[in-house]
Amino acid sequence: MEVLLPDGWPRPKGYANGVSTKGRMIFIAGMIGWDANYQFQSDDFASQARLALENIVAVLKKANGKPEHITRMTWYVVDKKEYLTASREIGKAFKEVIGFYDIAMTAVQVVALIEDRAKVEIEATAVIPEE
Repeated sequence: MEVLLPDGWPRPKGYANGVSTKGRMIFIAGMIGWDANYQFQSDDFASQARLALENIVAVLKKANGKPEHITRMTWYVVDKKEYLTASREIGKAFKEVIGFYDIAMTAVQVVALIEDRAKVEIEATAVIPEE
């Protein structure tokens, strides 16, 4: 995977402006912070973010993919301030579950998510290199 950083631009913290890669594309639907039985274990933002990331990795594993194959994520959050307040814990979870930050990412605040207890929903695109 090649990180795309235009000349003269500072390197962003926690994400990449763009990436380029070749391979089998995997599209992962928005994952929220509940377990495999669709049960929320916590109403804490960072805990839900960690579980959403773990759910992404579980789906990716089914395609024989790994976290390093993730090229793009879109984060939907219901409370921007809560997201920013939890940023340290989210960063720790991201590093432990995903392991790197060279992913093109977008985060947007939305009015609500379909599941009332959900605080964050994350969708991802991955590209598994051709062998």
